[in-house]
Amino acid sequence: MKPPQRVAIFVLAATSIACLLGQMYGWWPMRGFTLMVFVPSCCVLAAMAWCDRRSGNGRLCQVMAIGAAGGLAATVGYDVFRLPFVFAAKWGLDGVLPALPLFKVFPQFGAMILGGTNGNSLAAQVIGWSYHFSNGISFGVMYAALVDGDWQRRWPVAIVFAVGLELGMLMTPYPATFGIRVTTAFVAVTLAAHTVFGVTLGLTSRALAKRARIC
Repeated sequence: MKPPQRVAIFVLAATSIACLLGQMYGWWPMRGFTLMVFVPSCCVLAAMAWCDRRSGNGRLCQVMAIGAAGGLAATVGYDVFRLPFVFAAKWGLDGVLPALPLFKVFPQFGAMILGGTNGNSLAAQVIGWSYHFSNGISFGVMYAALVDGDWQRRWPVAIVFAVGLELGMLMTPYPATFGIRVTTAFVAVTLAAHTVFGVTLGLTSRALAKRARIC
């Protein structure tokens, strides 16, 4: 892809996490940014992929599709890794693993997008979890733009990218916003989880690129 295309894809995909960052820093309300910037950005990305599939050589479409699929797979792996810590007490593992409320932020995401404070509603749960997965997918697309489809040689970039994202978030108001105690256990588990995300993203994207043409 041409450099301007890669930059455009990266920036458009980054509007997903920008929803949350803007809310935390007081730059814009998450609800308004989601509806007026993030959703239209997703439509632009979809249109770019569709146009490339219809009238281009299909490479841009394929790179974006592989990145998105890799991001989705990485998010699933990321959440599965964290399950024993979330349910440590319920599963009787709290004598071995620290019990951490790692999923409590998702309904709060939903409440912010809905413009309210009730994170216990079904709507907040559904929208919050959907937003969580949108972040994972968008990170996959951002990674795709970074490596420009060089999945085989540059897949370790996914690990650096994922860990870098987590380190960056720890330096934002994220912990304070959601009442998270930044303990040694929390940092260790979240860094390990993001390493899992990065490895899954890199290897899944590489495997998808080897198997078939998606677009």
